[in-house]
Amino acid sequence: MALLELPLPELMFRAQCVHREHFDPNALQLSTLLSIKTGGCPEDCGYCPQSVRHPTGVEDEPLLSLEEVAAAAQRAKDEGATRFCMGAAWRSPKERDLERVLPLVAAVKEIGLETCVTLGMLKEGQAERLRDAGLDYYNHNLDTSPEFYGRIITTREYRDRLDTLGRIRAAGIRVCCGGIVGMGESRRDRAALIAQLANLDPYPESVPINNLVRVAGTPLADEQPLDEFEFVRTIAVARVTMPRSYVRLSAGRETMSDALQALCFLAGANSIFYGERLLTTGNPQTEKDRALFERLGLTASGHAC
Repeated sequence: MALLELPLPELMFRAQCVHREHFDPNALQLSTLLSIKTGGCPEDCGYCPQSVRHPTGVEDEPLLSLEEVAAAAQRAKDEGATRFCMGAAWRSPKERDLERVLPLVAAVKEIGLETCVTLGMLKEGQAERLRDAGLDYYNHNLDTSPEFYGRIITTREYRDRLDTLGRIRAAGIRVCCGGIVGMGESRRDRAALIAQLANLDPYPESVPINNLVRVAGTPLADEQPLDEFEFVRTIAVARVTMPRSYVRLSAGRETMSDALQALCFLAGANSIFYGERLLTTGNPQTEKDRALFERLGLTASGHAC
């Protein structure tokens, strides 16, 4: 809270100083996200258009084929992405689901990209199998603070998320874990989310910060947008408290102005989701992104300096 309540110029200065200690301040890591299994999720996450409980018009679709995923991964690499993330709308992958995902991970790895999946909660032994297939990162977000969590999701507990993160770590897979802001939470909730992430041991290598995309039919469709400077503050505090993490601008970037994105990069964001879609919602076109990078003098790079 003390960090979030600093005057914005002071917070930005601190975040930029920390950022420069560990990263090239003019470099961005580019990730691409593909929904490999869309819709039909039984959970009730209030922000998610893929829940069967919300009338959003998102249809339940089957798992994409190996050929479709490999072609998408190759396009992502050709466009400059260094990491390819695959998302499936499951509460937890069944054995038959995992058997079909493992070859997808191996295929993307063979193309020469870092691999990431988000498949829901993992059972004992599943993380190890994903690791052996070539998985580099597993995404499993905490979403919000422990106190606010029950207002957004009732079909799983906060402890369930922490348990899955523990299984990922135990298997030696790097962790991608962040949250969503703009869901009606307080500043204290945003502080508590960052504190939860920063106190994971070790803290996540990759921290996606999502700005709520308000989708018609979801319980959060009419939520008021988060103040833009509050979003920048959240990015900056994530950078200060997790200095070696890649802090990613994730969902919600489609509606962000170029000026807001530039402020986020100054605050320590050094990774974006790059491409035309994020699971089921839009994302800035690649040409528009490239033009912004050129205007700001930013270059795509997958490595810390």
